[in-house]
Amino acid sequence: MPTNLPAEAKKKWNDATMARNPREKTRLLQEFLSLIPKHKGTERLRAQVKTKISSLRREMEEKKQKRVGGKRGGFFVEKEGAAQIVILGKTNVGRSSLLAALTHAKVEISNYPFTTREPVPGMLQFGDLQFQFVEAPALIEGAAEGKGMGQKTLAIARNADALILMVDLLRDPSKQLSLILSELEKGRIYTSKPSANVEIEKTHMGTGLRIVVIGKLLDCTTKEVQTTLRSYRVNNAVVRIYGQATLDDVEEAIFENAIFRPTLIIANKSDVAGARKRLADLRDSNRDRLKVIPVSCKTEVGLKKIGEKIFEVLDVVKVYTKEPREKNPSKAPFILKRGATIAELAKQIHSDFLDRFSFAKVWSERLQFSPQKVGLSFVLENKDVVELHLR
Repeated sequence: MPTNLPAEAKKKWNDATMARNPREKTRLLQEFLSLIPKHKGTERLRAQVKTKISSLRREMEEKKQKRVGGKRGGFFVEKEGAAQIVILGKTNVGRSSLLAALTHAKVEISNYPFTTREPVPGMLQFGDLQFQFVEAPALIEGAAEGKGMGQKTLAIARNADALILMVDLLRDPSKQLSLILSELEKGRIYTSKPSANVEIEKTHMGTGLRIVVIGKLLDCTTKEVQTTLRSYRVNNAVVRIYGQATLDDVEEAIFENAIFRPTLIIANKSDVAGARKRLADLRDSNRDRLKVIPVSCKTEVGLKKIGEKIFEVLDVVKVYTKEPREKNPSKAPFILKRGATIAELAKQIHSDFLDRFSFAKVWSERLQFSPQKVGLSFVLENKDVVELHLR
């Protein structure tokens, strides 16, 4: 990402972000695009702006169709269960068959390409948890630039908690994977954890800039970060910087935050002739070293492993709560990111539990004595049982 955009371009970008009317925003983004210098360093930024323009045009067209009575399907899927997992892949790789086999959802399974036109959800029972799987429409080359329903499909992926990238071992699976990863990257969705993550949360006028560095700035100081932000008229915001970040990472976050989504690869049709060789080639070409699970939706080989692998890749723990005078803990656990503390559990249970917290008791196999009295900073692990005491 360049750090040498002309002042006129930076001002135009600020004008575009402040615009509320889609038509006005589109016009300003087009003008911003024309002010970006054309060289290799600006290729990604130019692509991002073109994607935004294309998305705005589609939004305006959909609103126009609704005004004249046109009917459009809804692409947003409300999250349910412990996590939402979106299934991505090219057409006819077996996405519908996988969803049906895992969740018993009623889906249309066909050999015709592009049968799935809208996202289809289903629920997988995994022990005392439920995972929501969503089959997304097929990805095609150019999806991130607006071809087909690509931008809507990538928006579903961006909203998910984890992704399944599905490939067909009958056809070149390495090529399929390469296409999916390329479109995700263009959509600023990454399947491997980046070395840095910058979050910019804009606040109301007069609050100023607050820079929180949870990691390290590699080539700049917090003062230089503030100067860069202010050059784009970002004057009121909380900026959280994770990992080892550069000034380029900060500037890139101004245009659009990159996101990381935990990801599994499902290689379908593992029962066909030649699948073993193509599976080995797929693993060799797997640049992000993502977990590959060979399955057959036809024979159901490998399908029972998916719930467990999803739980692992999400990197979460399940924690059970218990009422002070009850003997047994709740049957339904709370799901927390690995490394979460009592404070995060209390906040998730109820918004005022953190303020009213007195102490907690924890039952755990790893503790020498259970229960153990702990405070808000105690780190929870999988299958811990927690009893909160409030003031």
